[in-house]
Amino acid sequence: MPRESTNAEDRKLHVEPPHRYAAGVEAVAIALRYAQKQMGVAHAVKTLPRLNQPGGFDCPGCAWPDPRKTHAAEFCENGVKAVSEEATRKRVDPAFFARHSVTELAGWTDFQLGQSGRVTHPMVLREGATHYEPIAWDDAFALIADELNGLATPDEAIFYTSGRTSNEAAFAYQAFVRAFGTNNLPDCSNMCHESSGVALTETIGIGKGSVTLEDVEAADLLIVVGQNPGTNHPRMLSSLEAAKRNGAKIVSVNPLPEAGLIRFRNPQKPSGVVGHGTALADRWLQLNVNGDLALFQALSRLLLDAEDAAPGTVLDRDFIDAHTDGFEAWSQALAALDWDAVLAATGLARAEIEALARMAIASERTVVCWAMGITQHKNAVATIREIVSFLLLRGNIGRPGAGVCPVRGHSNVQGDRTMGIYEKPAPAFLDRLRAAFGFEPPREHGLDSVEAIRAMRDGHGKVFFAMGGNFAAAAPDTEATAAALRNCRLTVQVSTKLNRSHVVPGRAALILPTLGRTEVDMRARGAQVVTVEDSMGMVHHSRGTLEPASDQLISEVAIVCRLARAVLGPAGVGDGADAGGAGVRAGADVPWEALADDYREIRSLIEQTVPGFERFEARIAQPGGFALPHPPRDSRTFPTTTGKARFLVNPLTHASAPTGALILQTLRSHDQYNTTIYGLNDRYRGVKAGRRVVFLNAADIAELGFAEGDVVDLVGEAADGVERLAERFRVVAYDTPRGSAAAYYPETNPLVPLDSTADGSNQPASKSVVVRLRRIASSTPAS
Repeated sequence: MPRESTNAEDRKLHVEPPHRYAAGVEAVAIALRYAQKQMGVAHAVKTLPRLNQPGGFDCPGCAWPDPRKTHAAEFCENGVKAVSEEATRKRVDPAFFARHSVTELAGWTDFQLGQSGRVTHPMVLREGATHYEPIAWDDAFALIADELNGLATPDEAIFYTSGRTSNEAAFAYQAFVRAFGTNNLPDCSNMCHESSGVALTETIGIGKGSVTLEDVEAADLLIVVGQNPGTNHPRMLSSLEAAKRNGAKIVSVNPLPEAGLIRFRNPQKPSGVVGHGTALADRWLQLNVNGDLALFQALSRLLLDAEDAAPGTVLDRDFIDAHTDGFEAWSQALAALDWDAVLAATGLARAEIEALARMAIASERTVVCWAMGITQHKNAVATIREIVSFLLLRGNIGRPGAGVCPVRGHSNVQGDRTMGIYEKPAPAFLDRLRAAFGFEPPREHGLDSVEAIRAMRDGHGKVFFAMGGNFAAAAPDTEATAAALRNCRLTVQVSTKLNRSHVVPGRAALILPTLGRTEVDMRARGAQVVTVEDSMGMVHHSRGTLEPASDQLISEVAIVCRLARAVLGPAGVGDGADAGGAGVRAGADVPWEALADDYREIRSLIEQTVPGFERFEARIAQPGGFALPHPPRDSRTFPTTTGKARFLVNPLTHASAPTGALILQTLRSHDQYNTTIYGLNDRYRGVKAGRRVVFLNAADIAELGFAEGDVVDLVGEAADGVERLAERFRVVAYDTPRGSAAAYYPETNPLVPLDSTADGSNQPASKSVVVRLRRIASSTPAS
């Protein structure tokens, strides 16, 4: 993006002291003002009471579960913003695209693009054209079909999925893609919780968290690591408050102080409206960026030492002996733990770690929660393995009030993976898919998100189809990602609103506008419901209630099914297209029209294909839905390669930077969700009217020769020697460890090297980027 456009948005930026609490009356007032501004009073009154309610629709924001008994206002500030953005009165129609060229729109900020409104018509950018223009739906599907069926192999196509896609749309999508002949199904999990899935599958046999909402509220000790629930999962604060009132201790482990974990003013309770609210974190460990692996190894070592000092009083030896393996080799490795290395990696005093170990020994029921502050590091998989080992020592998996809690981001990102959106499908899943659909799915593993970018860059990926999301902004190494997308013959974006991916097109591009979750989905057999899976494996239904933003919008399910018919051909064609073409026609006999007209038909196929969905239709009719099976939680059964939970040995590693450089972690502001920017304020951190700030320790600012308020470029120092640049950031002094920096994404995604990924999961290491500051101007210090 041009330097002048980055400067323009932040001209009024100023900084105030950060908040020491989250939510309260202020959050309610801001949320309601936002709703009124975006969708008007009448729409707001009709919409918000149905958010996260039985018979209503699921929030399109985060994946935090709904309580069994919902509050009349079962939503948070960011949930209101997410719904308001979807139900906005602003429109991006053909006249809008006629007024604004792609080149002009590419110069807009992400905030400006997102605030333009809902896309109302299918649009095409033809090769060599400067503007998008309208296209009929049938013509759009024919264009895609021509490109896909003209490929030399199905593997030249890439089919991306975002976390907002419903179970029904995701299941139909993966079935179409596999009928077409490829497993190239990268998704947003590759960029947010892939490390969790890999590590948990290795250690407990299932790549999902083991706790329920009731477990969180019943825990004695909750350790919240690398997570900011006050901004990213605000309704989690209500659960933490409930746990606190039940006697739990809460420990926050994070480089930055987070307002929501300091104090929560619950707007659903009088004490949160007129009182001081609830102090949540009993202890805050301000460890260095990427010091988590060392911390959990040290905690486990202290528990082992305590057991040696008083045998039979600390470890759950019955559980370890009956349900785990690898304990002896793992404990012997920890016996050689270097405490000097631990303290250097964490930045903590040994007494701080010992105090937390004593809390863990006193706790009969411990839950560890984490998010992308853990998963987006090179050693992320190893860190999560150590979290699991720490919990296994005292039998804290498979009993009430205890377990692992990876907190997923987008509202159905976990459900998408359950439905088969995965580039490495299990053979058993493919066998069941074959039985349900009657075609042989491909067996060779496909491309994840990082591999997909490389394939497009190198000319091996020629068509990119995105079912939701904003891939151009969400992916790492922004310039490399943009060049890869532009190298495609065709890019297709299924979207509700304008975003960065629409202005980073292939040689030709399509925007297919779809219904939002808030809108009535009327099909030939009546209004449809969809289902989603929350972060704790609960499946429930969602029913839109608003009139669609345009009569040209069709659902994601309908888009998938119509595309499948266009690509695979009419029923009865049979197998075998051109010998040299990609048109496998494997799904030609699938009744795609029937699936599009009645989503119960899709749910019937899900029942046949995905374990745990028996009596699907009847169970989603129950208030709150139903829980999917989780063997470690349900029966202390661990479907790992050895049939037991596994202690795995990991070397102690942590991120480091050369002299004069810093470790940058990317993060969200309070006024955004993923790559969607709601506004330019991060009031919890005291930032107003701008986003291009870099948070630094005051001592680092002085030592590096800068002053607060200076404007700098962030220059990446990557192993590949490529200079990556993020321009014009205001230096802000903040309570963060020495040697670390923090700044918002997607503005800092250009600094994340494509090849800097987590070992074992290939997830971008966006939380440990080596950068230097380059002075470009001076300005009045931030107020």
